[in-house]
Amino acid sequence: MPYNELRKDYLLDRWVIIATERARRPTDFAKQKTEQAKTANCPLCVGNEHVTPPAVLVYLPSNGGIRKDHEQGDFRFHNWIIRNIPNLYPAFAPPKNPEDPPQILESANFGYAVGHHEVLIESPNHTDHPANAPLPQLVHVINAYKDRLDTLSQKPYVTYVQIFRNHGLDAGASLSHAHSQIITTPFIPTTVKAEREAAKTYHNQHGTCIFCDLIQQESQTQRLILDSKHFTVFAPYASVHPMEFWIIPKRHAPNFLSLTQEETEAFAWTLKTTMKALKDLLNDPPYNYGIHLAVNQDAHDYYHWHLEVYPKLTAWAGFEKSTGMYINTVTPETAAAELKKALNP
Repeated sequence: MPYNELRKDYLLDRWVIIATERARRPTDFAKQKTEQAKTANCPLCVGNEHVTPPAVLVYLPSNGGIRKDHEQGDFRFHNWIIRNIPNLYPAFAPPKNPEDPPQILESANFGYAVGHHEVLIESPNHTDHPANAPLPQLVHVINAYKDRLDTLSQKPYVTYVQIFRNHGLDAGASLSHAHSQIITTPFIPTTVKAEREAAKTYHNQHGTCIFCDLIQQESQTQRLILDSKHFTVFAPYASVHPMEFWIIPKRHAPNFLSLTQEETEAFAWTLKTTMKALKDLLNDPPYNYGIHLAVNQDAHDYYHWHLEVYPKLTAWAGFEKSTGMYINTVTPETAAAELKKALNP
């Protein structure tokens, strides 16, 4: 009898069971879509700006381009292209005195969660998610990511900036309006820290960046989904999530602040193209994505920013939660083949 395959993550000390014995087709996960209707009560829609905090960043139309501004007090813009606002229920909050940040202590009894928690409203159009947003709008989203990363990473109490997106109720999105979130932390989170340490070890041993090497390696495998001038997309060898894929820039950089205009447009196109393939293949499934990056320059040589997409197609149960091992019922090779096919229907 054939056996399931046991695979180890490229960087993390994490094992995944690729369940070839009970492998499923990606279309097995396509469900009847329960639409989250647009309503006049959506706090992120145009006309409802007054129910949100004042935006710390607003993109406004100006002579065929954009200008950047912010809101104060009760004033709100209504002709915006992008709005970035503080989260009403933040996981992290700025220190009372930014010039004298509190000491990070292990006990929550003596400290508080210092940082920022923001909501980036990606479009005035309720349904402008990456899969169907106009490409110029998605370029604005990425530029807004850059603006907030640049601003927040310079604050003395910020050690890490996490930019992420939840899509669909099952993936944790309580609002259906197109939006991303940005959270800063006063330390490097566990998964990213482990990833960075492994990348540094690899660099010390081989003198090269593991992500740069992965681009070369995975471009020659059945896990390749898309390869362009500036970005490579593949299903990782030890995917935890069915249909998981990564978008990695070909130019080495610890974060995306140095993206050129051409690279920014290529990133927007790559994101839109792959997210549309996922949507078309699985009938707009719930998903999360997160950008992994480094804000300190000492990681420049060994760390390489990238975006990871995690479709929410299964639930982790007792085995996964108890052991930290995961069972993936769609092989990465199958995921790549089906997504590649959906890119060119």
